[in-house]
Amino acid sequence: EKGKYIKIIISLLNAPSTAVIYECAGTLVSLSSAPTAIRAAANTYCQLLLSQSDNNVKLIVLDRLNELKSSHRDIMVDLIMDVLRALSSPNLDIRRKTLDIVLELITPRNINEVVLMLKKEVMKTQSGELEKNGEYRQMLIQAIHSCAIKFPEVASTVVHLLMDFLGDSNVASAIDVVVFVREIIETNPKLRVSIITRLLDTFYQIRAARVCSCALWIIGEYCLSLSEVESGMATIKQCLGELPFYSVSEEGEATDASKKTPQANSITVSSRRPAVLADGTYATQSAASETAFSAPTVVQGSLASGNLRSLLLTGDFFLGAVIACTLTKLVLRLQEVQPSKVEVNKATTQALLIFVSMLQLGQSPVLPHPIDNDSTDRIVLCIRLLCDTGDGIRKIWLQSCRQSFVKMLSEKQLRETEELKAKAQVSHAQPDDLIDFYHLKSRKFVNDNDDANKLNRILQLTGFSDPVYAEAYVTVHHYDIVLDITVINRTKETLQNLCLELATMGDLKLVERPQNYTLAPESSKQIKANIKVSSTETGVIFGNIVYETSNVLERTVVVLNDIHIDIMDYISPAVCTDAAFRTMWAEFEWENKVAVNTVIQDEKEFLNHIIKSTNMKCLTP
Repeated sequence: EKGKYIKIIISLLNAPSTAVIYECAGTLVSLSSAPTAIRAAANTYCQLLLSQSDNNVKLIVLDRLNELKSSHRDIMVDLIMDVLRALSSPNLDIRRKTLDIVLELITPRNINEVVLMLKKEVMKTQSGELEKNGEYRQMLIQAIHSCAIKFPEVASTVVHLLMDFLGDSNVASAIDVVVFVREIIETNPKLRVSIITRLLDTFYQIRAARVCSCALWIIGEYCLSLSEVESGMATIKQCLGELPFYSVSEEGEATDASKKTPQANSITVSSRRPAVLADGTYATQSAASETAFSAPTVVQGSLASGNLRSLLLTGDFFLGAVIACTLTKLVLRLQEVQPSKVEVNKATTQALLIFVSMLQLGQSPVLPHPIDNDSTDRIVLCIRLLCDTGDGIRKIWLQSCRQSFVKMLSEKQLRETEELKAKAQVSHAQPDDLIDFYHLKSRKFVNDNDDANKLNRILQLTGFSDPVYAEAYVTVHHYDIVLDITVINRTKETLQNLCLELATMGDLKLVERPQNYTLAPESSKQIKANIKVSSTETGVIFGNIVYETSNVLERTVVVLNDIHIDIMDYISPAVCTDAAFRTMWAEFEWENKVAVNTVIQDEKEFLNHIIKSTNMKCLTP
C-alpha cells in the first residue's frame, strides 16, 4: 500500500502548517528512497531552513539535511546553493553546521559557485561591525582552504583576496590565512611568483608575532630569483627600522624603557611565573631589578616604524630567531643567484649587523626581561653560518626544511584520506555474517551478554523491606540522561497520588514535571525521567517517592538512594586541529600540577595508561 500513502503525503507537502510539512518530509524519507520523494523532502527542508526564524528549528532541519547527505548525496549535491543560503543567519552554530554540510557536497561542477559565494561572505565580514565577524571570517577562511586543497584550480581565485586579511585584528583568522598561503604556495607552483610579490607588498600590515614568523618562513623558503631575494631582504630591513634598537641618551636622568616601548601585542608577565613562548615551551622570566634602570637608555621605534621592530621591542625574541633564520636563508640563496661578490658581501654584513643588534638588545637593561637561551643559540648559529658556510650546511638550510614541510603536507593528506575511508567503511553487518533468530535458538546458546550488561547498570533505589520498591536503569546519551524507573507496590493496599520527586545537584536539569499515579496492590509501574546535562561535571540525582493510602490521611515518604552520574560517561575520544587546540589552550587555564604516584617506568606506557583511563585521544602521532 506504500504507493497510496506516498501520494497522500506528497499532497500534504503543500499544507499551510510548517509542523505538518516537516513531519511529511521525515515520513517520505522513511517510506521511500525514490529520487523524486527524497528530492521533495530535501526541498521542503531547505524551504523550512529559510522561512523559520527560530534557531533551534534551523539546527534540527540542518541535522535532517545532514542525514540526507550521508544516504542520498547525489540529490543533495543539486541543492547545495539552497543550503548555503542558511549562512544569512547571524548564529555561529548554524553557520558552522551549514559549512560542514556544504564542504562534503562539493563537486567539480559546483565548486566555482560555492567559492564565489564564500568570497562574497568574506567581503561582507569586512564591512559589518558585528562582534562575531572575526570568528565567522575564520570559519569561512577554513572552508575556502579546504575547497582549495580539494580543487587546486580555484586557489588562484581566492588566495589574493585572503591575503588582505594577513593583518587582521582577529589573530586566529590571520593565522589561518598564513597557513593556507603556506600550503598553496607549495602545492600550486604556478602561483608562487604572484603570492611572494603580494606577501612582500602586504608584509608591513601584519601585527601578530605568530603570523609574522610563518610569513617570514614563506619568504625564506620561496624567494628564489635574484629580484625576489633582494626584495625579501629589503622588506625585512624596512620592517626592522633603523639600527641600533636602542641608544644611550645624553641627559643624566633615567628614562623608563617600558614607557617608550610600544605595547603592541605585549604580554606583561609577573616576575615569578613561567611564560609560554611562541613555540609552546616554557621560560622562567625574572623581571629586571630596579637598579637596571639606572643607566639612561631610550628605546627607539614605534608601530609606525615597522611591525617587526615593535614586536622585538616587546621582548619577543622567538620572532627574533625566526628573522635571523630567514635572513640567513636569503643570504645563502643570494650567494647562489648573485654573480657580484661585492653585493653578496654587503648583504652578509648587513644581516650580521642585524643579528648582533638583536643580541645586544636582548642583553641590554632596556627590556624588562633578557633574551632566552634558545633564541640566543639560534641567532649565534646564524652568525657562525654566515661567517663560514660548508656545502652540507647549505643543503640543510636551503633544501631539507622544504623537504620536511612537503613530507608534513603529504602525511596530513594521507591522514585525511584514511579518515574518509574509515567513515565510508562503517558497515553494520558483513555480507557473510550469521543471522540469528532468537526464538529458533537452543536455550543453551542464547548470548546473555547484552542482558548481563544491562543488569550491571541497574541501581537499587529503595530497600527490599520498604512498602514501595524502586530500581532505576540509567542510560547516558551525549547530554541526555534517561532514567527508566520500575516502581513496585509491595503492600496489599492501593497507593494513590504516587509521585516520584527527583532533584539534582551539579549541572543537571530535570526536563519534565513529575506525574501522579495510582498503583494497585502488588502491581508495578514503569516511570521514565529525562535529565539534561549542561556541562560535564560529575552530578548527583536524589529524590523520594511520595504516596497516600486510603486509610491514612497524611502522605508517606520513601527516601531514595542517590544516583551518581560520572563525568566519564560523557567523554569519548575525539580529534581537533592544532590551531583549534592552541586557541582553546590560550582561552582556558588548563594546567593543574598533579603529583603522580605510579609504578610505570616508561613514559610512553604511562601516556597510554592515561589515555585509556580517561577515555581520551592523543592528538599528535
